[in-house]
This record gives sequence, structure tokens and C-alpha cells, in this order.
Amino acid sequence: MHYYSLNEYLRSRFGEPVYKLSLNGGMTCPNRDGTLGTRGCIFCSSGGSGEFAASADLDINSQIDSAKSLVIGKTKAEKFIAYFQPFTNTYAEVSYLEKLFMQAIQRDDICALSIATRPDCLENDKIQLLSRLNKIKPVFVELGLQTIHSRTAHYIRRGYELCVFDKAVSNLKAIGVNVVVHLILGLPGESREDMLKSVSYVAHSGADGIKLQLLHLLKGTDLASDYEKKPFHILSLDEYAELICECIELLPKDMVVHRITGDGDKKLLIEPKWSGNKRLVLNTINKALRERNVEQGSRF
Repeated sequence: MHYYSLNEYLRSRFGEPVYKLSLNGGMTCPNRDGTLGTRGCIFCSSGGSGEFAASADLDINSQIDSAKSLVIGKTKAEKFIAYFQPFTNTYAEVSYLEKLFMQAIQRDDICALSIATRPDCLENDKIQLLSRLNKIKPVFVELGLQTIHSRTAHYIRRGYELCVFDKAVSNLKAIGVNVVVHLILGLPGESREDMLKSVSYVAHSGADGIKLQLLHLLKGTDLASDYEKKPFHILSLDEYAELICECIELLPKDMVVHRITGDGDKKLLIEPKWSGNKRLVLNTINKALRERNVEQGSRF
């Protein structure tokens, strides 16, 4: 079973290998600064899902140089995407955001921006800024949806309704920005059917890409505390691999799959322990995809 991978898409769009550099814009989140709450989403680490990002103590140019030095030898890429990853990267005044993003986008070695944010932090002036940036170089906006189900969204303290996501996608597509949607597979209380409904919704949302993220149970999170009090089902590797196959079957052929698993900080990872072996995870998923191909081919 073939899916449109990020590597395949980037080579097609930019004509050469491209590597993402994780940067830190020094922002927080409305779920942490008291606007919506102070504890963050229930699964989110203290680093705002940016444990592998460069230090916010450095300016953006220094962060890019530092991140590049860490990947020398791992990639032959000469062009990079500036990926603003931790917390909510449109949660600041437009003047601050413009200065921050322009430092990255004006560099010759940066071919695009990727900005991780929340759908409820994309006011009109920020949409206009993204439109201006997108006229300079391609802009990808990554929206943390996680689930379409209101009961789960309430439990994980997402803090916005599904209609807010719909509006954000519509506004971003109107300015020609590439929209990528994050979903978490394995959230407590969600059935296989629940997860597939979320994938199907994103598949028909108008988004250009999707990130399928395995739930990581991390030390220091409220989700870890809940698990300690009342353990919930953790997907096995075989269950996850089969689920990924089913998810991919629901996606349009031209939807880019940016991720089929994820990297949890091994110092913080509680469960699933198998996710710490990324090579094993990817090999198992790829094997399941090949077997699904054979199975489907035998039906005709």
C-alpha cells in the first residue's frame, strides 16, 4: 500500500532533499498562560512537544546554525525548512511574529517555513501575516486537532470547538497556505472507529497533509497521573501498525502523510515502551502495509 510521504512530496516540490530544523520561537500557549488554563493539554510535556528544538535562548539565526550542525552527516540536504515547533507559534503580537519569521525566511538555506499552532490562535492579522510570508517562500501551518470527538477534546483540555478548526482551515486555504493537521491515535476512551472517524474528517477537511501521532504517555503530564490512578488501554505495536494501514486507506491519494508515528523523549517516556525503537516501529508498519497490498491484490 503506497502513501504520499513527506520525503516524496518535498523532493517533488523543491527538486532536492529537504530537512526540517526544529526551532523555538519562545512562545507559550493559551492553555498555559491562564487564558484557557495553566496546566496545558493533558498529554503535553513541559517542553510543549518541542524537546528536540533548539534553545530559545539563541536568536533564530543561531538556532538554525546550531540545528544544522547537529544534522551534518545525517542528511545530504542543503535546503532546510524552518520548523517552529514548541507550544503555539502564532501566540504573540504580529510585530513579534513578523520579525521572528522574517529572520528565517530571508535566509538562502531556508526554502520554507513550517509553523505549529492552534486553530484558535489565527486571528485575521495573523492570517494576513502568513499571506505575506507565503508570497516570499512556501508556508506550512500545522494545526493541532488531535481528535474530532468533543468528549475527548474536553478530557484532553484542547480548549476549542471543532468549528474553530474548520474556520482556520478555510482561512488558511484562502491565502494559499499549506495546511497540515495533527491527530493523536490512542487517546483514552477512543475506539478504533472513533480514531478512523477523525482521520476521515481530516481527509475531507481541505487540509493538504496529515500527521498521525502515536499517543506518548510522558512523565510529568496530567495524563500520566490519570494512567497511574486508572490504567487505560495502550496500543500494542501490531495494533498500531494495523490502525495506520486503515488510516491510510481513508486518505486522498494526494494528501501528504507527514508522519506515521512519532518520537517521544526516551527520558520521559512511560508508555508505549515499544515506541522507543523507531526502526522497529517503522519496519513493522511497512511490513503491515506490504501485507495489506498483497491481501488487497488477491481480491481481484
